Amino acid sequence: MNSTYMKKQTITLTLALSTLLVGMTNAQKKETPKKETTPFVWEGANLYFLLTDRFNDDNNKKEIYFDRTKTTGKIRGFEGGTIKGITKKIEEGYFEKLGINAIWLTPIVEQIHDGVDEGTGLSYGFHGYWAKDWTALDPNFGTKKDLADLVTKAHAKGIRIVLDGVINHTGPVTANDPVWPSEWVRTSPQCDYKTFEGTTACTLVANLPDVKTESEKEVALPPFLIEKWKKEGRYEKEMASLDAFFKRTGYPRAPKYYIIKWLTDYIVEFGIDGYRADTVKHTDEKVWAAFQKECNYAFEVWKKNNPSKVLDNNSFYTIAEVYNYGISGGQDFDFGDKKINYFQNGFNNMINFEFKWDAQKDYEFIFSKYSSKLNNELQGFSVLNYLSSHDDSSPFDAKREKTIESGTKLLLSPGISQVYYGDESARSLAIEGAKGDATLRSFMNWKAIKTNPETQKTLAHWQKLGQFRKNHPAIGAGVHKQIAATPYTFSRYFSNGNFTDQVVIALDVNLGTKEIPVGTIFAEGTLLRDAYSNQEAKVTNGKVTINSNFTFVLLEAKK
Repeated sequence: MNSTYMKKQTITLTLALSTLLVGMTNAQKKETPKKETTPFVWEGANLYFLLTDRFNDDNNKKEIYFDRTKTTGKIRGFEGGTIKGITKKIEEGYFEKLGINAIWLTPIVEQIHDGVDEGTGLSYGFHGYWAKDWTALDPNFGTKKDLADLVTKAHAKGIRIVLDGVINHTGPVTANDPVWPSEWVRTSPQCDYKTFEGTTACTLVANLPDVKTESEKEVALPPFLIEKWKKEGRYEKEMASLDAFFKRTGYPRAPKYYIIKWLTDYIVEFGIDGYRADTVKHTDEKVWAAFQKECNYAFEVWKKNNPSKVLDNNSFYTIAEVYNYGISGGQDFDFGDKKINYFQNGFNNMINFEFKWDAQKDYEFIFSKYSSKLNNELQGFSVLNYLSSHDDSSPFDAKREKTIESGTKLLLSPGISQVYYGDESARSLAIEGAKGDATLRSFMNWKAIKTNPETQKTLAHWQKLGQFRKNHPAIGAGVHKQIAATPYTFSRYFSNGNFTDQVVIALDVNLGTKEIPVGTIFAEGTLLRDAYSNQEAKVTNGKVTINSNFTFVLLEAKK
């Protein structure tokens, strides 16, 4: 062989190896979690809440499973949204642009196969709260492979995944979905909500079997579930897994422990980061202490099994839906005849049903109240603030006429912000012909985001504030202090270990040139950046001068 040929072969081999190495490196990059310069702080998170079936369809085709072919009430059937559809928007960067660092999905477990008429037209379990089999995903939402891909893609962008867990009830009874055994559930009486017992030892509504979560008595698996698992070829695997769980924990085989096991399996298998727990006040409170214990165990198992995929040292995060809890109540929820501290019974956070009412007040009232509560009696915990949701018939801005104000108050308030899908794009909450909760659950308005200038203007505002919030844990988790009343200017300061974060924000300022006082937050001569207008200015005599055509100023130290 001549030397020229050998040289060509060497070059070709080198190029091939280089290409292979680049490909391997790129593959590794795809699997590597995002390394964050700013630590993720749950108490300051910007969380996006979506209905899995209503957010994004990955193939524009409504699939039909389990013979769900009956005519439903207006938007009460499956509309085609999928886990893959959510992943697609993660890959496109939609959530990053919005400053979202946690996504909460409605339940994705297998739903009852049939539908029920609640007086608003036939409804299928598109919302996810009517479980039939906690161990399986509903094919209308996707597969476990889809879920694994979603978590991986989200983590690669520094986004945590929160699933929705239901322990209180099964799905309704239908001809195709038999009632669970009486040892598992009660079908009466219906709750009267006057006492603790009248809220917990009862059914929420008619035909919604209530799991006997107070029970410690051992029960056998429902025959229909055994038959189902055998038909699917996984009976032995599921039974072995249950045996191992009960042997490790020592729990009796009572209903709540089965469901806790099934829910925490998703942590071990997929590495999800948190759970939002549904209808918490309708169960015995001890359920949730056990739930959190097993969530933490499962998360540590996942971390041990997946050391290269671990994002940080944060613990598993739990959020409670205790209907009508408000931040003014501190750590307690009052049933009238009994008070329960859910923070001491399994939860890091509680949904704050009070925020939509507080949002009717001025900025300083909201910000000072929430900072005081969270940095004193709720120190170490947090609340989840929202202005609209999937089952709240009295949202702050029902007609979507105050979308800029909504974004400003929600995203700049202490606590975790819950952006309900479409808050950022003024998705309509009033759908003609839709009754009850369905009107709050229309499909995401992607077309308006692409074509409507007003929608784009609203979205741009939510994006700017959302990104600023994501970049600065001080906004949600820090201490608030007013600097000036006119223009309304305030600071937020957060410290944790060696990490500190501070910002100054001014609202309702004049257009054009304006002077913004920075108090003692930024030293003289510090170069600052206004993240809203992207202008830079140096602190001079305790102030900065910004020239922009916006009424918002978001000041951070220039890096």
